[in-house]
Order: sequence, then C-alpha cells, then structure tokens
Amino acid sequence: MSGRTEREHGYARYKLDGCRCYTCGFANAAYYEARERAIMYGTWQPFTAAAPVREHLLRLRSCDMGLRRVAAVAGVDRQRLQAVLTGRPERGTPPQAKVRPALAAAVLAVEPTLDNLGGSTVIAAVGTHRRLQALVARGWPQAQLARRLGWTEANFSALLRQDHVIVRTALAVRALYEQLWDQDPRQHGVDNQAYSRATNHALARNWAPPAAWDDDTIDDPDAHFDLGAQVPRHLALAKNAEWLVEQHGYSRRHAADRLGVSKNTLDQSISRARRDQAVTS
Repeated sequence: MSGRTEREHGYARYKLDGCRCYTCGFANAAYYEARERAIMYGTWQPFTAAAPVREHLLRLRSCDMGLRRVAAVAGVDRQRLQAVLTGRPERGTPPQAKVRPALAAAVLAVEPTLDNLGGSTVIAAVGTHRRLQALVARGWPQAQLARRLGWTEANFSALLRQDHVIVRTALAVRALYEQLWDQDPRQHGVDNQAYSRATNHALARNWAPPAAWDDDTIDDPDAHFDLGAQVPRHLALAKNAEWLVEQHGYSRRHAADRLGVSKNTLDQSISRARRDQAVTS
C-alpha cells in the first residue's frame, strides 16, 4: 500500500490501496454482507445504464459546465466522467455502457445553477437587471448600490444595458439583493431627496419593486412581475397619483405627466374613484 494515499479508510481503500486496518476490513465485510443480502432478495443492482448520465453531461456542457466543474460539484473523479462521455481513447475503449448507481445519482443531481457554474461563465443578465431595478424601486440610489458592489456609477449604468453578465457578477448582485430587498433605505443613511429620486426613476421606467417578484421567477426570462390583484384603471390611476402627491410632492398635472395621461383623464379618474368610495362607505 502506498503511504502517500489520501483516500479515506473504508471499502475503497481496502480494495484499491490494500489497506488491512480494522476500519477498512470492517467496511469490506459490511459491503459483502449487504451484497449477499441484496442478491438473496433479488435487489442487487451493481450497475445502471450510462446513457442518461451521458445525456445529462452533454446538457451541462451546453450550459458551459465542463467536466472538471461537474466532477467537483458531484464529488467524483473527472476521468470517470470522461470515460462515460467519450471513453478512454488512450486505452482504445468506447464510452461506458454502464455505471455505478452512486455515480449516476451524483451526476444527475448536478444542475447548472449560479452556485454550480464557474465564476467567469457568461449568462443572461435578466435576473441581475431585475434585482438591481427592484432595489432602485425600493428607494436605493444607484450610486449607493454601485458603491456597495465596488463599482463606479458608470459601470452600474453600463451593466443595466448589457444582455449578459458573468456568474461572479450575478452572485454579487444576488447577495446584495438578499441583504437589502426588505430594508428601508432611509434607515441606512439615504436622505429623502435621494430616496424620491430613486423611486421616481424606477417608476418612470416601470421597474418592479422586490415584492412583485418571487425568488423562483425573478431569473425566468418568460416571467412577469406581479403587483397584486388587478384593479380598474381609474382606481389604479387615482391611487398612483395620490402616492405621487403625498409622498413626493407632485402637483396633479405633474402626476398626470408621470403616469402618461392627460390631467383631464386623471381628474376624471380621481372623481370616479371618490364616488366609488362614497358608495361603498
């Protein structure tokens, strides 16, 4: 047995390194006892088809997860994955037809999530944009968000125009979003003027606040934000105008311009909303 092995004591070290210590001997005996019991009950399945594993490796590769990264995430040897995918040309062997169930389970459990992809992998910027926009809609000034990320304001603005980002950037933005999404910026040094500028900037661009997104949809390009139950247009206009007037000091004409309607339309909407309220009160 090589004294330089780093393999943990157990069945694998017994078989591959020839270790005959008590721990390795016990693991070997337990393995064969379990094997004989499984054979007796007809449940022994030492191998499973490699095709699903190979197909999954190809899907992961299409998401820019190379074998080295998959092997690290799955906790298996990269050469074993290479043998499944392409065989071992240096030995003249074709791709494996069967693999151990444990290896299959480990590989099939790997998904191309942000946490599994390499930091320099290029991905769509949809989720990153939505998180930053939501924080601005919450009242966080872009300048402060940029500082917290270690960026310049120019870099921040440029990122919002890019279709793709690297995983390292997406992870940094996700961490910042998880830290700030439910925090009132005014309780963290943001003055009322900067807060209003941020919310107005977001409102003008129809950027949704954090409450409008679910964690499982914010990264989905086909998902749409949800601001809650639908209300009649005149009620929505009246409510939004009230918020602009009370929270940001807008005149009614300025509020109408911000909402993209004429002042007459807004006046009529507010009057109608008040009549509705009078009827139900």
